[in-house]
Amino acid sequence: MRIVDVAEFYSPTGGGVRTYIDRKFEAATQLGHQLFVIAPGPEYRFERRGAGGLIQVRSPLLPFDSNYRMFWDAAPVHRWLDSLSPDLVEASSPWRGAWIVANWSAPVPRAMFMHADPVAIYPQRWLASVAGPERIDQLFDWFWNYLRQLTGRFASVVTSGAWLARRFEHHGLAAVTSVPLGVDRDVFSPRLRDERLRSELLKACSCPDDATLALAVGRFHPEKRWPMVIEATTRARADAPIGLVLVGDGFDRARVLRAAAGKPHVHLLPPIRDRGLLAAHLASADVLVHGCDSETFGLLPAEAMASGLPLVGPDRGGFADLAQPSTAEIYRSGDVRAATAAILRLLARDPRELKAATLEAAAGVRRDVDHFAALFDHYRSVADEGQTAQPPALARRSRVAFA
Repeated sequence: MRIVDVAEFYSPTGGGVRTYIDRKFEAATQLGHQLFVIAPGPEYRFERRGAGGLIQVRSPLLPFDSNYRMFWDAAPVHRWLDSLSPDLVEASSPWRGAWIVANWSAPVPRAMFMHADPVAIYPQRWLASVAGPERIDQLFDWFWNYLRQLTGRFASVVTSGAWLARRFEHHGLAAVTSVPLGVDRDVFSPRLRDERLRSELLKACSCPDDATLALAVGRFHPEKRWPMVIEATTRARADAPIGLVLVGDGFDRARVLRAAAGKPHVHLLPPIRDRGLLAAHLASADVLVHGCDSETFGLLPAEAMASGLPLVGPDRGGFADLAQPSTAEIYRSGDVRAATAAILRLLARDPRELKAATLEAAAGVRRDVDHFAALFDHYRSVADEGQTAQPPALARRSRVAFA
């Protein structure tokens, strides 16, 4: 099968979406499919990837994050779609890229893969001090109307976890299918634990070897809530020696640096692009502390689980679906006191029982090849069903469509 993914948020310097699509190329080749990804870039360029390739279309920078670009002109994307003659077209964001895919004139089935929940990422975080999540959803009903209108142009809406599927169905989206993500367990494993690396990381945190090494990984973006994670870990130090290594970078760097300033037990590392080295860091830590409550699945926490690491994270989003009581503690999202208490609860557990539970959990983490096999099987069924008629062109009156 030939699949074309119009991926608005694929970037060589991106985070989870980049990691996911790079692995998707490998899996497509392994499973006998052709995958082409059309992404915005600084210039027109084609790069061979397995049986398919990465196509960059010259596009302007995203105003608020220079790691990403945004589609503008639909014509070059439509020309590539025409020339590739795909069996199915996937859009992997609900913005301009999806609008371009929705208005491509060919009668080819198309699916939307939702990597994020924009309402949970932005307004529910911005307005958390004045309104609850349900009220904020009501205030942003115009967005849900837009999303219902847009996804009505697609034969299937795919999410990477059950939490977002339930949320979309609650807001009236149709044809929603959950295909949970997986982890490359050939890369992430408890066997990679390195006591020497652990000692070096604790030393960087000005901590002795008998302290707890907490790890946090992700781009510096407000949705990740890193200042809260730093503060919760700092408060936990009053009851237990703990050092925090935070791996990442991004446009929220200034706020993260301010939060870490004057805290020698907090050590910042730049993004680790080498997957094997990241896996070694995960396996060598003692706990993963997570802050994001808007993820659709929680790929990094799943990689940590596969590495034999216990988890502390929020009670909303993909993390809460992923967390297991035997190996994780959850806290009220955005609440630094609750996060501190969750860290201390985990540290108070019996170490031997926790170790046994984490090893058992690691062996049960879903493999990413199983995710991609299920995804491509779903796309085959969508393509086989076909699309008997094209709905009318998406209305241009919605400003969101041009974001």
